[in-house]
Amino acid sequence: MSVAVSIDRDGPLRQDGEPVLRAQGLSKQYGPVTVLSDVTLDILPGEIHAIIGENGAGKSTFMRLLSGYDEPTAGMLSMGGSPVRFAKPDQAQDAGIVLVHQEILLAEALTVAENIFLGRELIRGGIMDDRAMRRHAAEKLAEIGCMVSPNALVGKISLADRQLVQIARALLDHHRVVIFDEPTAVLTGEEVERLLGIIAKLKSQGIAVLYISHRLDEVQRLADKVTVLRDGKMVGTFPGRTLSQMDMARLMVGRELTALYPEKAPVSTAEPMLSVRNASVSGFAYDISFTLHKGEILGFAGMIGAGRTELFEGIIGLRPATASIELAGRPIHIRSPREAIDAGIGYLTEDRKGKGLLLQERLAPNLTLSALARFHPGLLMRNRRESGALDIAVRDYDIRLKSLRVMASQLSGGNQQKLLLAKVLLADPSVVIIDEPTRGIDIANKAQIYVFIQQLVAAGKACIVISSEMQELIGICNRVLVMREGRINGEVSGETMTESNIALLATTDMGAQ
Repeated sequence: MSVAVSIDRDGPLRQDGEPVLRAQGLSKQYGPVTVLSDVTLDILPGEIHAIIGENGAGKSTFMRLLSGYDEPTAGMLSMGGSPVRFAKPDQAQDAGIVLVHQEILLAEALTVAENIFLGRELIRGGIMDDRAMRRHAAEKLAEIGCMVSPNALVGKISLADRQLVQIARALLDHHRVVIFDEPTAVLTGEEVERLLGIIAKLKSQGIAVLYISHRLDEVQRLADKVTVLRDGKMVGTFPGRTLSQMDMARLMVGRELTALYPEKAPVSTAEPMLSVRNASVSGFAYDISFTLHKGEILGFAGMIGAGRTELFEGIIGLRPATASIELAGRPIHIRSPREAIDAGIGYLTEDRKGKGLLLQERLAPNLTLSALARFHPGLLMRNRRESGALDIAVRDYDIRLKSLRVMASQLSGGNQQKLLLAKVLLADPSVVIIDEPTRGIDIANKAQIYVFIQQLVAAGKACIVISSEMQELIGICNRVLVMREGRINGEVSGETMTESNIALLATTDMGAQ
C-alpha cells in the first residue's frame, strides 16, 4: 500500500493512507487519576513509529491499551476501518498485535524452548513434541543472534539473554503490529545491532513497528515517525528525520535542557577510599585489583558477560568471593550485604524491580530497609520517624508521585531508581557502587541521577559506576576500567577515554597484542 505523507516543518506530521491500527481519543483513568488523555494515532504498515516521553508520560499505558492488557476508559481502536475491542492480550495477538515487554515475563523454572512455546505448544500424536519445539526455538534464537541453548533453564541465563528469549517468543508467529517497550535496555552494543537489524527486517516485510525507547540515538536512527507524549497527552507526531536528539528531549520535557552531564570535579589520587586486591569470583572474575579515591567516580565497562556485576556482587557478599579489601586504609572482611552496609559500602543493583525494591510495599518501608535499626530499634516501631525520612527523600531526590502511600510498583522507572538511590544513601556509605544507574529511564531523570552522583562525590564520598552505555561512562567518570572475560583488560582516562578505545579494550585481548 502506498502512503502519502505531507510534512509541516513547523508542526506535527499529517498523514494520509490506510492504517493497520488506529487509536482515536484513547484515554485511561485509574479511579480519579487520568494517566492517558485523548491520544489519537494512526499506525501504518511497513513503518517504524517511535513513542517517546518522560517516565510517567503514558507510553506504557498506551501500549497496554493497544495490546489488550488494559481496556480504555474512553476512545476506541479500529483495524481495517472496523472497531475492535481487546479484553485480554490473547485477543490482540489473534488480531495480529504483540507486545514485547520491558519487564522480563518468563517462567524461570522452565527451559528457554518451553518459555518460547508456552501456551502454544506443538502437539504430535496427542503429546507435546519437545524435539520440534527445541528445533524451532533454536532457529528463532539464531535469527536474533542469541546463542543460548533451548534446553537452558531461564533462571540460569543472563538478563540480556532473557530479554532476547522474550523477543524470540514474541516473534515466533507472524504479526501485523509488533510493539517493543525498551527492548535494548539490557543489551550490549552488538546485541542492539542485531535487534535493530531484526526490526528493519520486520519493516521490510510490511509489519508496523511501534518502538518505545529512552535511547534517543536509537530513535533518531530508526524512526520514520516520532510521537511525543507528555503528562499523558500527545504533544504531536513528527517525521523522524527532522528531529535531533535535543529536539526530542525538548519536546519530551517541555523546556530547554542544559548539558546532560555535569562538570567533573578534579580528583586527588593521594587519598585512597577503597582498595581491592586479587578479587576473584569463581566462574566470573579473576585476580582483579583496583583503587578508588576520595571524590572519584570510577567506571567499569565491558560486554555483557565480562563479569562486572558478578565481581561487585562478590565484593559486597552476594556471591562467594576471595579478595583483600581496605576501606580508608582499614582492612575489612565482608561476608554479606549487611556487613558491606555496616562497613560503609552501598550497592545499587542493576535489577531494581527484581532485587532492589519491594514493589508491593509502600515507599517508606522500601526507603528505610537498609537502615532499619535507626528507624525501628528493637521491637519499637517509629513510624513517624520513617515518614519524616520519606518526606525528606521525596524532596531531596525529586521523587514525583501522587501520594506518599502508593506502592513502589506504582512509581515510574525513573522515580523507582531515585527511591533506590535514596534508600542506599540513607545508610550514609562512604563508597557507593551503582550498577546501570540510568537503565530504562528518560533523559530528564538521567540528568538528575548524574547530578546526584556528582553531589555525593563532592561531599567526600567515592563512587563506582558499572554501565553498558559508553557515553554515560565517558560523561560522568574520571577513569574507566574495562573488563573482558573476567579480567581487567585496560584503563582509559582523560583524552584516551573514547568510545573506540573502550570498545577495543572490551573486545580485544590486549595481552595478545
